[in-house]
This record gives sequence, C-alpha cells and structure tokens, in this order.
Amino acid sequence: MSNSSVCSIGSWLTLAKTVLTKVTDEAEAEAKYCLSHVLQCNYSFLYSHAAKLLSAEQWQQLDAILQQRQSGTPLAYVLQQWHFWDFELAVSPATLIPRADTEILVEQALQLQLPADSKVLDLGTGTGAIALALAKERSGWQVTGVDMQPEAVACANRNKAALQLANCDFQLSNWFSAVSSQRYELIVSNPPYIEPDDPHLQQGDVRFEPKTALVADAEGLADIELIITGSVLQLHPGGWLLLEHGYQQAEAVCERLQQAGFIQVQSKKDYGGQWRISFGQRPL
Repeated sequence: MSNSSVCSIGSWLTLAKTVLTKVTDEAEAEAKYCLSHVLQCNYSFLYSHAAKLLSAEQWQQLDAILQQRQSGTPLAYVLQQWHFWDFELAVSPATLIPRADTEILVEQALQLQLPADSKVLDLGTGTGAIALALAKERSGWQVTGVDMQPEAVACANRNKAALQLANCDFQLSNWFSAVSSQRYELIVSNPPYIEPDDPHLQQGDVRFEPKTALVADAEGLADIELIITGSVLQLHPGGWLLLEHGYQQAEAVCERLQQAGFIQVQSKKDYGGQWRISFGQRPL
C-alpha cells in the first residue's frame, strides 16, 4: 500500500478497491466499510474529506485489515463486526455473518398483525441479528433467541448489551429443547439449509463460516422440517412461522408447511430477486 505520510482518504480508497477486487465482488463497499470503521465516521465524511491525510496509526490499522482480507478471511471476521438492519453487530467465527438478504424476513415479520405483547422465538439466533432487529422495532414484544453454540449465545448477549434492549434474551438450546414449555405468537429462523456437497461451501466467505450453521441433510431441508414440525406445538393458534431458505427451496418448504397444517402459506423474494423466505400461519 501507499506510504502513510502521503496517503489521503481518497487515494487509500482507490488503492484498496484495486487490492480488494482480487478477493471480493464488493470491493468498493468493503473499502468504504474499512475506512469508516477505522476513522469512526460515516460514508459522506469519506467523500467530503477525501484530501485529508491518514495518520500513521490509521494507515497501519488499514494496512493490517487489508492483509488479512487478502488471505481470504471475511471482512466481518477481520473487523469482528458487521452491519445489519440499522445497527452494527459483533460477530465471531462461531456465528454466520449477517446478510442483507435476511432483512426481508425481519420486514415480513413486522408486517404481520400480531398482538402488541407478542412472544417471539428466533431459532439458531447466531449474532442475534433477527431477534435484535425485531426487539428494537417492537418494544412490546418479548423476543427470545436460542442457539446450540455457547459462543454464539455469548456473542448475541454482547450485541444485546451494546444495543441496550431489555425486551430480548438469549439462551443455549438445541432448537426447541430449552423452550419446549413456552408458546409463541411468532417463530422465525434462518436455519442451516445448504446441502453438504454444495460447491458454494468452497467459495468466498462461506469457506470460513461455521458449517453447523450452514449445512443440513435431506437436500438441505432436514432442519427446516424439524422446525416446521416443532412449531406446530410451540405456536399459539393464529401464530406465524417464518423461515429463510435457499433460492431453489421455496416450493419444497411451502409443501412441508402445508403438509403440517399451516395456512396462508407463501414465499417472498429477497432484494436480489431470489426466493428467500417462506411462511405460514397456524390455524385458529
């Protein structure tokens, strides 16, 4: 990279984009994210102060980040944080990296006509992204996130503390095991749904993410089937189940929801135009 004594914000952005193009399709976005993280500023500052020189310490931090990213390590794991909804989340190699595609699940949940004091369950919560977004937007809801990985529960609790949300809690649980006595108005999940032999597991950031949070047997549907079956017992009559899944799984997930007795079953596409979530309601 450029010498720190003559490296401005604008010139670092240009150089970083060139370097990052070799490891990501989101080179410009990642370069801006790195800079805003190190400088603790918003993106507009980067452009309005493009001629401002970086300090030696800032340049060293940025150079270290770029070196790690060049090795293939996902930027979220390098920075130990990532953006979701309208907040920043701590992430760790024990959790999936939150993705914008998952925000469609949050949006759909917020559109449902649910009681103001609804109890909500997020299965396989990871960083707590979905649970925290719902708790932030609906202060009357009581949201519980569960995960079978202690490191993930610890990460979610760190994010809860940072966001200062009192209406959310996180527990260690293998799916429904620790909450089997509870009933909910809404259950949401971004479960493992990738087939074990899917070539995408050897590509990009996914190579570094925990396989337990990605891979499921039965053509990627094993955990989804388990969640659908369990949700029939855990939902109040009239309650909803929302599931994220792979772009080619919508039809299969909807079939299983209908077979389990769910009504108003439908799917929605993500911002990239791929089928991303399916959902249904337990009959009254």
